Amino acid sequence: MNIQADILDNYFMAEAMRQAEKAYEEGEIPVGAVVVIGERIIGKGYNQTEKLNDVTAHAEMIAITAASDNLGSKYLQDCTLYVTLEPCVMCAGALYWTQMDRVVFGAADEKRGFSRLGKVILHPKTSLTTGILATESQELLLKFFRRLRT
Repeated sequence: MNIQADILDNYFMAEAMRQAEKAYEEGEIPVGAVVVIGERIIGKGYNQTEKLNDVTAHAEMIAITAASDNLGSKYLQDCTLYVTLEPCVMCAGALYWTQMDRVVFGAADEKRGFSRLGKVILHPKTSLTTGILATESQELLLKFFRRLRT
């Protein structure tokens, strides 16, 4: 990966972190996501499962819906999803159907992340990058769960 791509990955993951911070402030599990085409954000989302009383209201799903609405297409073949936490199996399945070009996530989710089933759950043309701002993502999640316990 080149330096320009690294800079863009960090920039867009920082935007996803801002979405995760919104979730944190609203008492939601702090996961944020943005969908990018070229160098432009076309969809944003953060976890809203409590707010919407909807188990499918994950950050990725909300960002995918916003991006699809923005483009007027169910396919996001030229897009990249940046998400602060590894997508779950449900979200990875949705990413498969969008034919997302690339997925970039921060922190791994060893309990519920899709990768425990292998990359095959993503579309064959989808590339994967992991670990971007992983420490910051993990710290926000730990802060959230510590707050829940007190």
